[in-house]
Amino acid sequence: MMATPSHSGERPVEVRVYRGADLAHCLHRLEQYALRSPRVSLSRHPGWLAVFEQGLQHTAYALEAVADEETRGFLALCYVRSVLFGRYLVGLPYLNTGGALADDEATQHLLLNRALELADELKVRHLELRHEQPVRFPALNGSYVGKVHMRLALPSFPGPLWEGLSGKVRNQVRKGEKNGLKVAWGSEELLPEFYAVFSQNMRDLGTPVYSQALFQNILRQFPGDAELCVVRAGYYPLAGALLLHGRGISEVASASALRAYNHICANMLLYWNLLDRAIQRGQDVFDFGRCTVNGSLYRFKKQWGARPEPATWQYYLRKGRPDELRKENPGYQRLIRIWQRLPVGITRLIGPAIVRGIP
Repeated sequence: MMATPSHSGERPVEVRVYRGADLAHCLHRLEQYALRSPRVSLSRHPGWLAVFEQGLQHTAYALEAVADEETRGFLALCYVRSVLFGRYLVGLPYLNTGGALADDEATQHLLLNRALELADELKVRHLELRHEQPVRFPALNGSYVGKVHMRLALPSFPGPLWEGLSGKVRNQVRKGEKNGLKVAWGSEELLPEFYAVFSQNMRDLGTPVYSQALFQNILRQFPGDAELCVVRAGYYPLAGALLLHGRGISEVASASALRAYNHICANMLLYWNLLDRAIQRGQDVFDFGRCTVNGSLYRFKKQWGARPEPATWQYYLRKGRPDELRKENPGYQRLIRIWQRLPVGITRLIGPAIVRGIP
């Protein structure tokens, strides 16, 4: 544990940095701070640091701003490194939202200053903070605003949501039901089916797939708040999603459907059941995840009534550009086409080692 002392208002504030065994001891205290709001995403839970250490083999750091032994701010970071792509400090990988939580701007700046120092100490290419609204902090010298969050305000029961959907969407959901598709909810017992669909879809997209161990660790870290939904035709899985429940907010962390079965609307039935599940749990907001404005995913999410909200990822760039490892980079198009032709079994074998090194 390392500490950086400073002041905020009248009380002295220090920033403590935890990793390893020290990190494990402070997670419960940081959870109470990070989840104190009546509406907060599960993405803000400090338990993700344990998930990424175990599921992705990253080095996790927790930066805590403390005054009079009271938590005043918190920033979760992962040190991502690989032979292929280099070293990065990210808050946090896999998730869409991150960055510093603090009681006031001065404390937030203390956390950011310490994060920049840590980035220099680790000699990373950049520090990435997955903010929604931009933070005014001159040392953050790069940003990426190419995507938006798509979110939907939920009613207190499913009827108004269903009636508000277009006739086309309702008919597609009914088509999935008329085709005899069945929906199952569960945890690790559904993981093989979910992963079979997810890994094949990632191959088809030309994207290396996360390991099954990552999802296993998520389900174990957040029992009851992380759950799997699988849509089957008989015993055969056609679509699946990982749904995360925070306070007032449910979000889709990962979702996939087999393209060959789009004509029987497995994906539409999946998403209706995800929305219904969130409403049944009394949630106020459904977060569909990030996407590119006016892209195919944007249009898919918009048809459910979702509206765009800002996603401003900010960077402390020490080397390179913030978009150099993004799929949209023209330099990766040939590799994507090659990946799409690989057998799914091969992509499951080598994909996790590749994708864990991409921030």
